[in-house]
Amino acid sequence: MIPVLLRILIFLLFLGLIDWYSYQAFKTLFPTQTWVKVGFWLFSIAIYLFTIFVFMTFDRGSIGLNFGRLISLLVLSILPKLIILAILFGEDVLRFVTGIFQSVSGNDREGFLPERRKFISQTALVLSAIPFLGILHGVLIGKYRYRVVNHTLEFDDLPEEFDGFTITQISDIHSGSFDNKKKLEYGVDLINQQGSDVILFTGDLVNNHAGEMEPWIDTFNKLKAPMGKFSILGNHDYGDYMSWPSQEAKRANLDRLYEIQKELGFRLLRNESVQIEKGNSSIDLIGVENWGKGFAQHGDLPKATANLNERSFKILMSHDPSHFDEQVKSFSQFIHLTLSGHTHGMQFGIEIPGLIKWSPVSFRYPKWAGLYKELGRYLHVNRGFGFLAFPGRVGIWPEITVLELRKK
Repeated sequence: MIPVLLRILIFLLFLGLIDWYSYQAFKTLFPTQTWVKVGFWLFSIAIYLFTIFVFMTFDRGSIGLNFGRLISLLVLSILPKLIILAILFGEDVLRFVTGIFQSVSGNDREGFLPERRKFISQTALVLSAIPFLGILHGVLIGKYRYRVVNHTLEFDDLPEEFDGFTITQISDIHSGSFDNKKKLEYGVDLINQQGSDVILFTGDLVNNHAGEMEPWIDTFNKLKAPMGKFSILGNHDYGDYMSWPSQEAKRANLDRLYEIQKELGFRLLRNESVQIEKGNSSIDLIGVENWGKGFAQHGDLPKATANLNERSFKILMSHDPSHFDEQVKSFSQFIHLTLSGHTHGMQFGIEIPGLIKWSPVSFRYPKWAGLYKELGRYLHVNRGFGFLAFPGRVGIWPEITVLELRKK
């Protein structure tokens, strides 16, 4: 294992390297403008000083706006510089090879290394501006750019009365991150406009503690659905990511979270099921506590389905999509549809329908966003309603999912 101090030193050296290369691009383009070069270093130094300040005052129990601002600044600063680094380092390799060739051939009138070409620096800065502007858009606009995603699913054994039954799924609210009430109210209104029969929330109401939801109760309890609102817990809801003065305090926080779920009008399903009735028919809605590969595994699917008719139509709410591959798709009882969230699509990626769908989170979660079907069972992974840590979304917009069930 690499010691912590050595890892920090390596990281700092890497930051210095990308800053030095980025500076080369600015110096090549603006050789006589001293204010540009000084401004570059002042900006970089200011970010590093702010980083030190945030980490010295960091409290895991209350991430706060400063932490979000820091993440924004680091992403805004580092990602564009990585593009500059890649281009100029490639140019340096070419300059080095050219210098060797010229020395061997005796044609080294320019010195061993040729001058940097202005065109290469221009190209590097132009290309780096693309992610810079994208990230800036994601922080200022993208995190509240709600979109409605519609899916129609057909089933042979769906009860006739449920033909046309609609579900609005939301996930990963992360109330501790919100900073714009008007935008949030717009998102809640958009959910209500869908007019679905039920609203299903698939976990992560908060970042760390129940108090984060207190300012937003009056906003979210406006959600309406004629046949009910149901919810489950996500990995962040248990308070596992902060230090508590005692286990009693942690337990009291979770109890308060349960109360808030009731105040919001949600029926919280904790390894249990409920029947949704329509006419003379019913379907089973199952909700398990968080179960994730590499995360807490409080979910108990056998317990949640113990008293169900094996031939009934079943919908499962399970926060982490890894549960589907690890247990659900091969479970003894056939579960027709599983609804998950958790990944947020990493809040960063590229999605062009029919052409490309990619996010770095795909390296960790093969099923990370959208609709999947395996062994005759459906999984839908919601991209999340809120945001966490990085206060923005780039290419992966906050999602409100509407699923319509049809009898095949």
